[in-house]
Amino acid sequence: MSTALGPTVPVRAQSRTELERGTYDLLIIGGGILGTSVAWTAAQTGLRVAMVDAGDFAGATSSASSKLVHGGLRYLQTGNLKLVAENHRERRALARDVAPHLVRPLSFLVPVYKDGPHGSAKLGAGVFLYSALSAFGDGMGKVISPENAVELVPALRTEGLRRAAVYGDHQMNDSRVAVTTVRAAVEEGAVVLNHAEVVGLRKDSAGRVTGADLRDRLDGTEFGVDARVVLNATGPWVDHLRRMEDPAAEPSIRLSKGVHLVLRQHKPWRAALTIPIDKYRVSFAIPWEDHLLLGTTDDAYEGDPGEVSAGEADITQILDEAGHAVESSQIRREDITYAFAGLRVLPGGAGATSEAKRETVVSEGRGGMLSVAGGKWTTYRHIGRTVMEKLAKAGAVALETDMATPLRTVALPGSANPEAVAHRLLTEEPGDAGIDADVARNLASHYGNLAYDVAALVREDPSLGERVHADGPDIWAQVVYARDHEWAVTADDVLRRRTTTTIRGLDTPEVRAEVEDLLGDRPR
Repeated sequence: MSTALGPTVPVRAQSRTELERGTYDLLIIGGGILGTSVAWTAAQTGLRVAMVDAGDFAGATSSASSKLVHGGLRYLQTGNLKLVAENHRERRALARDVAPHLVRPLSFLVPVYKDGPHGSAKLGAGVFLYSALSAFGDGMGKVISPENAVELVPALRTEGLRRAAVYGDHQMNDSRVAVTTVRAAVEEGAVVLNHAEVVGLRKDSAGRVTGADLRDRLDGTEFGVDARVVLNATGPWVDHLRRMEDPAAEPSIRLSKGVHLVLRQHKPWRAALTIPIDKYRVSFAIPWEDHLLLGTTDDAYEGDPGEVSAGEADITQILDEAGHAVESSQIRREDITYAFAGLRVLPGGAGATSEAKRETVVSEGRGGMLSVAGGKWTTYRHIGRTVMEKLAKAGAVALETDMATPLRTVALPGSANPEAVAHRLLTEEPGDAGIDADVARNLASHYGNLAYDVAALVREDPSLGERVHADGPDIWAQVVYARDHEWAVTADDVLRRRTTTTIRGLDTPEVRAEVEDLLGDRPR
């Protein structure tokens, strides 16, 4: 075990043994936005916390977002100014104090076209109000000329372009935020295990849920966890687990499918696009990880959550909607490197999914299991607070604060200025260690000051400084680090969620085979 790199992730057998030891105060089932937030918050209060997930942490919906940390420009249309202001405060706290290495500012343009759904006066007033609700912390929202707009977005379609409104928000890599939050929870004492599927709920003689029986999906080993309180945070599968508790449980949620495309970017953009499709819907074109992220869709979904995928109709729709504001030569099908789909979990009810509230709902079942659904990355720390208050009401824990008090600001592991980290990597790491400018920037913006731990692996074994693929900035040291310190046990865990290899279209059979070999070097 390397103390310089922090605690090494226990092999799975050790984690299973630890999970079976004694009774936990809280067992969280599901390691996405909701589960990781609650695990981190609960562990900080001193509770004995366990968290399991049937797949990887953030392996489903929580790594299929639009990668935005934002105030919610569309909420201005509904007049929910308080919500916008609260979101602004939280996104700026994430970028300034909690995760400056993972959450970064980004300007957005809203183009105004002849015959478009919105005029420049309305949009100008909207982005001014939006920036005012953030106390102008990201500058003043304003309207700019077509010429200035093209300077920010070289691929902007200029035919019929009259003006463009500009405002500020933030973006992130959602997978990295998730795995770093898991690490934060573990550093506070939580015990976690991914790829561990719940096959049954444990109950006492009165029918109260007291834990779960699980199966390790990698080797089939079955084990169990006892807990005073069980939290169902399984996202699209929340009703499946509720029916384990109570076969007669009525559906509590509905699902909306959101698809995104990742494309090669021909020229760097200095801003993103918020593209009005009609009076209510928008689509995004966002520079992200040296590529262009397009989306999203919003369609009702009633199939198996595990089978959701991007279909041909989804791809056509996204490209067509992007074409409202992006030159067609910049959004070609042959430039697509990756397509992914996720499911929004919405409160049950009638009406279009696009009109449903994006809110967090906490409920208690007949067996006392708490179920939480909904929520968004921008306010994920607040979700942890909300659930903890529910736990307090259930008598599981006593809280000294309530939602009226400010959230306690605790930085995520690695919190640092990424530019400073990249500079240090370039000036202090030996050149033969493989830390060139692209690699340094990539490490700094995905690990913060934990990048020094990745670089230490390269010093020990220079071959780990080689790139996973010649066309990308990820290096083999990241694979080893993901294996030993970030719970990565499958090629997808590494290539899709711990590095940027898959989204760049560099996930070749040869790369996958080498990753699997490297993962297999450590016992499970």
